[in-house]
Amino acid sequence: MAALRRQVFDWHRLAPLTWALLTRQTPQPGGQKRTTAFLLRKLMTVSNGGGLEESSLVKPQECAQKPEHRTGLIQRLLEKQKTPVLQEKFVSSLLDMGFSDVHVNELLSTQPGTHPQQMLDIISELILLGLNPEPVCVALKKSPQLLKLPVMQMKKRSSYLRKLGLGEGKLKRVLYCCPDVFTMRQRDIEGIVGVLKEKCLFTVKQVTEILHRCPYVLREDPGELEYKFQYAYFRMGIKHVDIVKTDLLQYPVTKIKQRHVFLERLGRYQTPDKKGQTQVPNPLLKDILRVSEAEFLARTAVSSAEEFEVFKKLLAREEEESEGCVADEESPDEEEEGQKEGQEL
Repeated sequence: MAALRRQVFDWHRLAPLTWALLTRQTPQPGGQKRTTAFLLRKLMTVSNGGGLEESSLVKPQECAQKPEHRTGLIQRLLEKQKTPVLQEKFVSSLLDMGFSDVHVNELLSTQPGTHPQQMLDIISELILLGLNPEPVCVALKKSPQLLKLPVMQMKKRSSYLRKLGLGEGKLKRVLYCCPDVFTMRQRDIEGIVGVLKEKCLFTVKQVTEILHRCPYVLREDPGELEYKFQYAYFRMGIKHVDIVKTDLLQYPVTKIKQRHVFLERLGRYQTPDKKGQTQVPNPLLKDILRVSEAEFLARTAVSSAEEFEVFKKLLAREEEESEGCVADEESPDEEEEGQKEGQEL
């Protein structure tokens, strides 16, 4: 109430001075409306709860004082808010969490219309998951819609991620690569986790490691993810431990197949037998997938780019023909269908 009285007093003290200046001002022809509108906006800022320092006419010393730990930009952003008390609490809480002035500036500018308590609740959940201020700011800048999530949904998703082992700092990479992990549907995440556990038979610890090292798998189609694993496990002979260690699941299946089959037809790769043995030494997976195409051709395949381009076109044609044959086998001929219908009649 005292603050309201001071604001009303400041308004009545400022208004006569401003209108006096307005009447004395002699602008250029055609500029009077613009000048009047500009000063009226300043006056409305004061009357709507803005600080007196918003006016270019009066700047009392008491309004120019700022806390030592706050930058000028933070102060100006706070003055524009309709709930200065909540904003004060918001800034103080962020500073206590270890956020710098620069971080606070970024967060205040991310979603200006979001309620301060809402922002504080969401940021607190991310901090409780083991994130530092810097990755929190990066995630919220990339996905500002996170600040609009219902707090209860955020808490439930945080609890689920902890059960998956993605707390204590492991969420940093996940948020950087896939910030929509909090906005995705629960059943979509559970579908990916179910494929890794039940279809691919990874252990709980290995699933956690995959989600940490290859968070892009959360965006994949469950069927395509299962096919990628089966190709690596059965066709290439790669074991579960090596699939996790080499981050194989983060690469597109097309890239995996192209480079593997190309090496295979050059005689530089063989699928290991049941004992894990091959007649030729297979190159390391990092030399197959983690390198650029130029380095792959020069060091691993020892082949030319022209030859590889021709091979990729042939491989694509072979796969199209193979898919066509499978489709023909799965759909019975019209004559067979007619014979079956005649027998039923």
